[in-house]
Amino acid sequence: MTAEDQKHDAVIVYRRLLKFSLPYWKIFIFAIIGMMIYAGTEVSFAQILEPMMDGGFVEKDPEALFWVPILLVLIFTVRIVGTFLSEYGMAMIARNVIRDLRKQVFDKIIVLPNKYYDVTSSGSILSKMVYDIEQLAAATSGVILVLIRDGITVIGLLIWMLYKNPLLTIILFVITPFVAALVYAISKRFRIIGKRIQDSMGGVTDITEESIKANQEIKIFGGQEFERERFLKTNEYNRRQHLKLVATNAISNPTIQLIVAVAFAIMIYMATSPEIMPDMTAGKFVAFLMGMVMLLQHAKRLTTINMTLQKGIAAAESVFTFVDLEEEKDQGVKELLKVKGDVEFKDVNFSYTETDETVLSGITLSISAGETVAFVGRSGAGKSTLVSLLARFYDKTSGTINVDGCEIESLSLNNLRSHIALVNQNVTLFNDTVGHNIAYSDLENVDNEKIRNAAKAANALEFIDNLPNGLDTIVGEDGVLLSGGQRQRIAIARAIFKNAPILILDEATSALDTESERYIQAALDELIKTRTTLVIAHRLSTIEGADKIVVLDKGKIVEVGKHKDLIDKNGHYAALHAMQFKSE
Repeated sequence: MTAEDQKHDAVIVYRRLLKFSLPYWKIFIFAIIGMMIYAGTEVSFAQILEPMMDGGFVEKDPEALFWVPILLVLIFTVRIVGTFLSEYGMAMIARNVIRDLRKQVFDKIIVLPNKYYDVTSSGSILSKMVYDIEQLAAATSGVILVLIRDGITVIGLLIWMLYKNPLLTIILFVITPFVAALVYAISKRFRIIGKRIQDSMGGVTDITEESIKANQEIKIFGGQEFERERFLKTNEYNRRQHLKLVATNAISNPTIQLIVAVAFAIMIYMATSPEIMPDMTAGKFVAFLMGMVMLLQHAKRLTTINMTLQKGIAAAESVFTFVDLEEEKDQGVKELLKVKGDVEFKDVNFSYTETDETVLSGITLSISAGETVAFVGRSGAGKSTLVSLLARFYDKTSGTINVDGCEIESLSLNNLRSHIALVNQNVTLFNDTVGHNIAYSDLENVDNEKIRNAAKAANALEFIDNLPNGLDTIVGEDGVLLSGGQRQRIAIARAIFKNAPILILDEATSALDTESERYIQAALDELIKTRTTLVIAHRLSTIEGADKIVVLDKGKIVEVGKHKDLIDKNGHYAALHAMQFKSE
């Protein structure tokens, strides 16, 4: 990509970022008024120095000695108003933009397809939400504040200086192209380094998050040194990029100031030369000198915003790339109010990407409403993937999947999933109360009696009542304050509470002890009588009573039947059963 293309892209990104500020134009008007007031006080302060020096110090004019101090206080009193309106107004716009962007990112997080999370670490997503978006606050408020307020101030001071002494002011215009060329030259480097910093922050959060989640594994397998080295490399890379940014800024700013200082020296020489400017008084000289000093300060701030701007553009690019990701395909328009639970797979094939090997091939299976169908097979046979297709966590590559005769793609995602309950092998609980975790499917209408009935059916009520606050007990992040068996029983209670006609049980009793499993299995046996249930189980003893057992091998259905028939057949299922029975 050429430098011109990069510049064009940066302009597009920043324009898009600025569009988020448009709804707050009324606040922006007040901020602009504040900036203009601020700029006016700067020019007024420079102007008041002339009568203060000539009338007060040189001529000892009583009127000047009386009014100049009063005007000085008034100028800085007005300046307070301008500063507050400009800074608070722009900060309000910035925080509103940050809030809106974070909402967009979060809205995207909850609608992205599963395949995105399969290949993307949560740390890099968190980095966008926390770090990248925060960088935009400076790009939307700080940059605009400096650009407009200091820009207005510079223009105001230049006009005043042209009025006071055109010859000296023209020298400033001579150095402008040199300053502009230098700023342009370093913009590209600022942006490249800013992008590297965004990426390195993703690496820092990735490794940190993994180390927090896997702290036990790291300790037991002696991975502390490996993780420490991995983190140090990423952290060191982040440090170097930040220092490169600072170094570029530290070199460019003094260079710009040197160019301005040369012009400043020429002006002083001309102003103090009677041959060139015979009418220059002490007051005029001090006033003009102060105007130049203030102009230099504001010009300096204008040159320093480039680093912040480029970092903001790099952050905006990262965030916008994320919010532009393709969401789950949801083109269905049908809404089924009631579902019996008939499920049919017709010649279904699936692979995760076009280049990947086929995970499921030629799956054809009919499940009648109320049937319990168990899926068994070796690890990697495609059991979990198959049931995931029913809930459209992934979209099939080809074939048809029907629920009550309707293709699932014709149903809206929300409607399809409203008829399905899931108890996953890896239980996820929210950092909320036990009651809210159970009633998660209908938090707007929380019914404690219904929650208790679901908990009782899941053999969870006894331990819940023994918790410090019962149903109102906070379970901690991912249910960390509960045992594995307790978490799994709450997950089962959540599925019971939803009362959906289609139930998916993916190793629903894997974390339970033998006694709890017996009670849960009894509850599940009662629960599944009125539901279409798809069960994935490694322990074959738990699915011997299933209406139908589907045996998968290498993504294909190799056997279908009842437990006794499959044992008598002495095929794949019988071999799996014998292997497990021998192991037990």
